[in-house]
Amino acid sequence: MIATKSVPKSGEGMWLWLIKIVSGALIILLLLLHFIVNHTGLISITKNGLLTHEGVVQYYANPIIPTIEILFLVFVISHSLLGLRSILLDLKPSRSALNIINWLFIVVGVVATVYGIWLVFKILSFLPA
Repeated sequence: MIATKSVPKSGEGMWLWLIKIVSGALIILLLLLHFIVNHTGLISITKNGLLTHEGVVQYYANPIIPTIEILFLVFVISHSLLGLRSILLDLKPSRSALNIINWLFIVVGVVATVYGIWLVFKILSFLPA
């Protein structure tokens, strides 16, 4: 097997490529943390790892948790949309088609991110004042 280095594709640009690489690494770290906290019981606030509604609200009372969840959301959305864009670049779309793809992915990314952040704050609204 021949090792190749990762480089930006034509039409990708260095910054988008760098965001994709960094977000991929951060997703792995945050996913590991998520599984440890929510599914293994090694660091858990419940006995069996499954949270009730009250457990989720209590879990979110720790200010680091909403921050981690929002970061996880942002990195997953940006990484997945940049990955899909990268796959579409392999099809060599025209410049106008690429512009449509770019704007579509920006809108989808912003809507998904705003919705996810709204959900985090909705959970936080259940915290006692």
